[in-house]
Amino acid sequence: MFKPFTLQAYFGIAAVLAVMLALPVLSSDPYLMHVMVLAMIFGIFASAWNLVAGFAGLKTFGHHAFFGLGAYGSALLSIHMGLSPWITLWLGGLIAAAAGLLIGTPILRIRSMPHVAIVTLGFAEIVRICIANFSDLTRGEMGLWGIPQFNGFSLPLVGNVAFGPADKVSFYYLALALSVLMLIIITHMMRSKTGLAMLAMRDSEDAAESLGVNLTQMKLMVFGLSAFIVGVAGAFYAHYLSILTPNSVVGIDLMISIIAMVLVGGLGTVSGPLVGALVLTVLIEAMRDIESYRMLGYGLLIVVIVMYLPRGLVTIRERLFPRPQE
Repeated sequence: MFKPFTLQAYFGIAAVLAVMLALPVLSSDPYLMHVMVLAMIFGIFASAWNLVAGFAGLKTFGHHAFFGLGAYGSALLSIHMGLSPWITLWLGGLIAAAAGLLIGTPILRIRSMPHVAIVTLGFAEIVRICIANFSDLTRGEMGLWGIPQFNGFSLPLVGNVAFGPADKVSFYYLALALSVLMLIIITHMMRSKTGLAMLAMRDSEDAAESLGVNLTQMKLMVFGLSAFIVGVAGAFYAHYLSILTPNSVVGIDLMISIIAMVLVGGLGTVSGPLVGALVLTVLIEAMRDIESYRMLGYGLLIVVIVMYLPRGLVTIRERLFPRPQE
């Protein structure tokens, strides 16, 4: 179970949140807001994958399937049924969770992690091929466009809040709210008895089972929750960009990027995936001018961090300011 937060940790969390809230006031540059929105979307995705891989020890490589199902599910419900994106956002998460439970029921009974990884990767490829081939519904590789954006509303002391191509600040604050909600859910879970059971299962399934942990039930619960969070992130991504293609949301490149973000930030930590998502998303955008060497620099950074900071960037503070031994 996680150690109680220290006063220093609470001050750190408050400071980061204050900076994030004040960022649009300091600079509302649309490009900066766009990069930050993408970083938070991928941060939510990375945190959800870290929940199953870093905390529960389930090495699944097909979570991009849930991102795509949430994105296309929310978009299609909004387009064809006229539902508000505020509703389809959560329905997309439920669609992804249902798919996660459906595929997880037979797969997660397998104790061989390599087999779980390959089967989940194959499931994601099946989802991508289906989306690409059901062109009458999804428009396939041509792309699904015309996805409705969130309806605006009014807030006291703020006024009208609109969501559109020119209203990046509104999307920024909505992405921030979703990130904070996801962080609260994961932190609360990991500080509970369920979190302790998850860590025990990760360290030794046999030992956890001998202590009364129902491994199948625990794996399905974590897998379903993770799929739901990823599905919500995918749904938000769809209504933010208003266009989807199979490769953009269910491509293997996306999953590789998410895994890299978790490893760079810190596998098995709460803040690591968010840090990794921010660093790598900003890095990719910063190196757009050197297209020929962008991926080379991207890969070099990952190699250096994994070699010299195997537990991720979040351990820098521990190395610079080690806690005194009790």
